[in-house]
Amino acid sequence: MQPHVATNVPVSPAQFQPLSMEPVQVNEANIGLILDVPLQITVELGRTKKSIKEVLELATGSIVELDKLAGEPVEIQVNGQYLAKGEVVVIDENFGVRITEIASPAERAARLK
Repeated sequence: MQPHVATNVPVSPAQFQPLSMEPVQVNEANIGLILDVPLQITVELGRTKKSIKEVLELATGSIVELDKLAGEPVEIQVNGQYLAKGEVVVIDENFGVRITEIASPAERAARLK
């Protein structure tokens, strides 16, 4: 069976309304539906590269040097996507992150892969 091919069908380009930079109205009634959805928040203190031999030699008390200095800002990611910058703080012997800058929507979009 061969597919039917239409001929002499008028075709025109799609017409879209121009995009607006105005803030979008959020329907507060619907936002409550997703408030309990869990998100993965990640703060990366730094990175380093080691050979397999160096990793196998690690023991309790070993120090792994990272590529960031103490006091440098850290990146905060939500579900693997950049959201903000912050600084590491210590509260009652626990580590935390104080958010110092939240990325604009344009900046977050530019960082998408």
